[in-house]
Amino acid sequence: MESFVHLRKGVTPKRLHADLDGLKDDELGRSGFVGRTANMYRRNDPTAYRSAGPLRPVDVLSSELKPSDGTDAHGGPLLMFSNLDCQVLLSRRSEPMPFFVRYVDGDLLSFVHSGSGTLETEFGPLRYREGDWVYVPKACTWRQIPDDGASTWLMVQATDEFRVPPAGTLGRHFPFDPSQVEVPEPQPIDDGDGPVVDGEYEVRLIHDGGPTSLYYQHHPLDVEGWRGDNFPFTFNIADYNVVTSDSVHLPPTVHLFMQATGVYIMNFLPKRAESVPGTERTPWYHRNVDFDEIAFFHSGALYGIPMPPGLVSHAPQGVHHGAPEKARERARRKFDEYDRVDWTVIAVDTRRRLIPSPEILANDLGQHS
Repeated sequence: MESFVHLRKGVTPKRLHADLDGLKDDELGRSGFVGRTANMYRRNDPTAYRSAGPLRPVDVLSSELKPSDGTDAHGGPLLMFSNLDCQVLLSRRSEPMPFFVRYVDGDLLSFVHSGSGTLETEFGPLRYREGDWVYVPKACTWRQIPDDGASTWLMVQATDEFRVPPAGTLGRHFPFDPSQVEVPEPQPIDDGDGPVVDGEYEVRLIHDGGPTSLYYQHHPLDVEGWRGDNFPFTFNIADYNVVTSDSVHLPPTVHLFMQATGVYIMNFLPKRAESVPGTERTPWYHRNVDFDEIAFFHSGALYGIPMPPGLVSHAPQGVHHGAPEKARERARRKFDEYDRVDWTVIAVDTRRRLIPSPEILANDLGQHS
């Protein structure tokens, strides 16, 4: 039960996430970062452990993963993690799809890590570029046509609908302003255009136990017009309004972008760093009591330390994780030298435990072995 009474025992700093004086800030909280919380101030780094068994952090360079769509136009994305609520996949498509697809088990939300191109959809064409989120409703028919070179996508398919989080105290337009999305205009395609084989168009249904293919003798993207509130769109992270504070490092939930049942997507983007002396500028240690967490490192640096582009980091719930102690010490030492955080990280949090695929486990960097 939540309470207005918050106790304080032993040696604690006056301010939250500040003035640690050599102690290690470790948060034990429920419901992500919005439920009951205890902040413990430790003598030692809680991430300094060696793990054995399946419940351990995993770190993988996505550049080492080999989605089949990277070398075969008929291939598909690589499954990285899954549970009953979602699948997290990686795509590196370099050639136009010679077929159309429908993801029929749930909505699809994809982050464009690199590349550009066009999505042909039933609703009309959508251009995409690096930094875009691409949303495609469940069972919508579409086809990806990359520009020159490969397009790398982090893909999340949820079994429930993705939706904009409920408006909080900041209102409906912050941090995510839905009026900034790009929406397609109808553009029906004539028969004979696109990937037609022996007079037929393949629409590949992506589903558990599949795929299934449907073959049409007419072009499947023949829509003359549409109306309603269920449509694909793109949204670029450059249009995301980052919420900041000068006196405390804000919790990840402040940066919530989209959500489905059991799945939460967040954007950690470049921002002004906390400026009040003594404030911790890096996320505190925590153990994800109720959520598994995936961090996908897109670009940037943390106070002069480069972020490895394309790193995929999975922290299971119940296991401590956080920025290395050396990075925390550097942030304090360089407090007057850096006034911005330049990272771009995409986070996927899930209520249920995520199961890493064999490809993920085979490419684990082994930092906690």
